[in-house]
Amino acid sequence: MLKILSHLTHSTITATDGDIGHVKAAFFDDKSWTIRYLVVNTETWLPGRDVLISPYSVKQPLASDKRIDVALTRQKVIDSPDIDTQQPVSRQHEREYSNYYAFPEYWYGGGIWGAGAYPLLAAYPLSADEIAAAKAVKQHDLDHADVHLRSSVKVSGYNIQATDDSIGHVKDFIYDDESWEIPYLVVDTRNWWPGGKKVLIASHWIDRVDWDTSSVFVSLTRAEVRNSPEYEESTIVDRTYEQLLHDTYNRIGYWDRARAAGEPPVVQKAA
Repeated sequence: MLKILSHLTHSTITATDGDIGHVKAAFFDDKSWTIRYLVVNTETWLPGRDVLISPYSVKQPLASDKRIDVALTRQKVIDSPDIDTQQPVSRQHEREYSNYYAFPEYWYGGGIWGAGAYPLLAAYPLSADEIAAAKAVKQHDLDHADVHLRSSVKVSGYNIQATDDSIGHVKDFIYDDESWEIPYLVVDTRNWWPGGKKVLIASHWIDRVDWDTSSVFVSLTRAEVRNSPEYEESTIVDRTYEQLLHDTYNRIGYWDRARAAGEPPVVQKAA
């Protein structure tokens, strides 16, 4: 189900033995546009420290936008690697995190979550040989791995640059609550179009992002954006709305692109 990312802000993260804290932001992968971690303020029980919570630990289905249950204990979180969430999270930090929680390393495999499309743990434990093989990564790869994690809070406000001028700024994100992909950015056009509206721009329409100038570049025109279906928080982003959106921009839907490539079809789940 597609949901609004900002609705997760201040959601309570609940472990098996009590609350951990509330969500401050999300770190997403700027290559696959997939949420990799929730940044959680641990509040009074672990003062002065934010922790990362991976979708691998989230229990499905989500309880609500205001509470997320995780298959962790508070002690497990306390003993987790201390990662400075105000600094770029390196691949080395991610490896330490994944090793501690015994999570798969999502960056290996053909899917957005390693071998698959969802953050699922292996049904059977890996053998000693498989574990050793998985850890046999050259130090050169770790030292030179690019950092591709971006904060949803910091990217909110980025300028959206069309082919003929700015069309607004990033206001929010639409994410899939099972795969944790971000298929759409919510764009507020009212800073260039007085009395304008919010629209959705698909993440796979993005040509590039200039992180130094906080700008997102898309091959769209202002006229196309003006004709785009309006988006409001009450809007249900289902396949009907998605089809209308893609038809307006004369773009092929990601579900059709997958089918054309011979991949399994994307199943749209009912709200």
